[in-house]
Amino acid sequence: MRFSPKNASALLLAPGLLLVAGCGGRVSAFTGLSDKTVAIHAAATHIDTNGTTRYSATLANGEPAKVEWSVSGGDPSAGPGRITPEGLYIPPSYLTQDDVTVSVNAAFAEAGAGAATPAGTASLTVTPGFLQPLTPGNLSLGAGGSVTISGSMTEVGGSGGIRFTLASDVAGTPSASGTISSPHCVRGSVSGSNPAYTVCSVVYTAPAVIPASGSVFIVGSVASSVTSSPTLSWTRVLLNSDGISSNPAGHQAHLAVPVQLGSSSGNNSDYDSNQGKLSDCCGGTLGALLQDNSGNQYVLSNNHVLARSDQSIPGETVIQPGLIDNGCTPYGLGPGATPVATLTGYPSLSSPTTNVDAAIARVTLGAVDSKGSILELGAKQSDGTLAAAPPGISSTGGKGEAAALGMMVAKSGRTTGLTCAVVSAVNVDVVVDYFTDCAETTRSLTKTFTNQIAIAGTSFSDAGDSGALVVDTENAEPVWLFFAGGTDANGVEHAIANPVADVLATLDNQVSGTNGQATYGFVGGADHLVSCLRYGSTKTVDEAASASRLSTEERARVDAALPLAQALLNPVAGLNRVGVAAGKDHPGEGAIAFYLEPGSNIPAGIPSSVGGIPTVVLMAPAQSGDSTAQATAPPISPLRSSTLNQALAAKQRNAAALFKSNPAIFGVGVGQSLDNPADAALVLYVDRKKVAGTLPEFVEGQRVRVILMDRLHVTRSHGSPAHTASSCSDSFRNGVLHQDAAEPGFQPFEDKLQLPE
Repeated sequence: MRFSPKNASALLLAPGLLLVAGCGGRVSAFTGLSDKTVAIHAAATHIDTNGTTRYSATLANGEPAKVEWSVSGGDPSAGPGRITPEGLYIPPSYLTQDDVTVSVNAAFAEAGAGAATPAGTASLTVTPGFLQPLTPGNLSLGAGGSVTISGSMTEVGGSGGIRFTLASDVAGTPSASGTISSPHCVRGSVSGSNPAYTVCSVVYTAPAVIPASGSVFIVGSVASSVTSSPTLSWTRVLLNSDGISSNPAGHQAHLAVPVQLGSSSGNNSDYDSNQGKLSDCCGGTLGALLQDNSGNQYVLSNNHVLARSDQSIPGETVIQPGLIDNGCTPYGLGPGATPVATLTGYPSLSSPTTNVDAAIARVTLGAVDSKGSILELGAKQSDGTLAAAPPGISSTGGKGEAAALGMMVAKSGRTTGLTCAVVSAVNVDVVVDYFTDCAETTRSLTKTFTNQIAIAGTSFSDAGDSGALVVDTENAEPVWLFFAGGTDANGVEHAIANPVADVLATLDNQVSGTNGQATYGFVGGADHLVSCLRYGSTKTVDEAASASRLSTEERARVDAALPLAQALLNPVAGLNRVGVAAGKDHPGEGAIAFYLEPGSNIPAGIPSSVGGIPTVVLMAPAQSGDSTAQATAPPISPLRSSTLNQALAAKQRNAAALFKSNPAIFGVGVGQSLDNPADAALVLYVDRKKVAGTLPEFVEGQRVRVILMDRLHVTRSHGSPAHTASSCSDSFRNGVLHQDAAEPGFQPFEDKLQLPE
């Protein structure tokens, strides 16, 4: 995903967070004309500068009232914001006070008179929000290590700031794992038309002794006296007993030449402009170094990072860092970026025969590390940081490995740095949206990719990591090229990547090198281990399936099948009892639980369903006398090849029909069942905003696993705050509406960069 602060790829609100305003309900009633009573409705009575809310008006009889909308009051400097003819209120991008009151006014238009008669008014409180999530968003520290966490809020002056707390989860449960300093805030002021926002920072220091790895959170909140529900953002810190220190900030910096891969980059022309002024810009990741059969070297990344989603022509300049990390200042118009390559070519995304999102650029002499070193891919150094190192190519001659379900992989990207996760699904067919502009206001195409790979892991990837090379942690051999992703309801990121064999083959067939048609391979060195940084889950509830989460009707449906399940008990195999549980493959639906004795392996022969009800396998708690102990999921082991192949065949036969059966389905692949890891499952990626009707629990007898998440697209990040959707329907990341987040160093939209005539 390319990164742009305003429209970073949307993620779901994590469990335990509260929104700053509720949705729905009448706000006020007002008597306007003598024969009409108008009620004004709004989705919220309080929002922050990241949100929007929609207004409507009704007559006394309940019929919609046709009114003209206007706003007044608000901030003395930034104004009241604006409201569209359809009633969508959009606040100003910053405030000079801790909170302001905006009057939203409705008026009847008098036919033929060109005037309007007041019909009603409502008050709305607006408070500052986060300009961006806390940075860095994730990092790793060893014992006694320290790091500065910072955040920006959309307040110019005023007395407000960001409050930081140390927590064991994203819900804010207090933690004693380390310490945080008192916050230091620099409150900006209006200078001409360019506001300097309030920036607050805090220093976190890890404990002197770390017995085992685990996550701790620094939670930032922007609260006000008008709401008990603050806007939240957080940084996840991976505390590790190995003493590894890893901070993604180094991937976003302006590096000295020759630059390493895994760093911020992009096309020098990847920006939006309005009336000759630059308004937004994008960036992604320099993924890897390729070499053709003539010895010429090229940087590899995504088409949507280097070639602006088919909009570029060969010869355009690739810079490091990307515009997103240089205040949206193109090379040639100011300092802070280095030209490192020249766009050579790319397989066209618009072509139905193209099945990869890739582009290459010829390296500028001396500008890129000629050994293909990737940031943090190497061994731990004496200070705890990770050295840069080339990928491994000694096993495959630079052609990369094939995928394997359950493989542990790593990627080094612009936004989240070095992270590790497991391959969660293979042979994935997925629909991805592309846009012509950084602000994602104009859709260019919607493309279906086939036979892709999915990787699932907390904090594995985020917007701006697009183009990062994914490698096998056992040998650092290239495996995939990351290009899209999103987050599910449990806070787990799902990354989608092109197999590198397909990337190289497509480049060989479609992109000519410097000396004509070429054959490409990865530049690297000897195979080596990767220091794996794997972040814990964001879940704040017990992982075990709990029947208490089921509706009465669903509980009764499962209860009816229990007698059939009891006949299948086998004490010799460790199956001593059955019960009712909430299934994990189908959120919200019930399952029959087979409880295994501690230490038992999953026996063969447990059916995938009993009486039409899916089954789930759980490990019974040890006999510890603890009445609060709960059952847990059994350990995951590799699928038998015959089991996997059977599911792959079923997926191939049914994928097209599944896409047609429900418009919410945007991806179909094959992975392991969460209810019984010994079984394969068809994995459905489902748009949580559009899901309707029923989704299948089985296809040709194969289990189906449903992942509810936001639709995938390859977002880019951009610099000017803008509001295009309601906070009652749009997704949040770290409790922050993505479309209004901005990166450090970005010029706010009031001071756009003037482009040359």
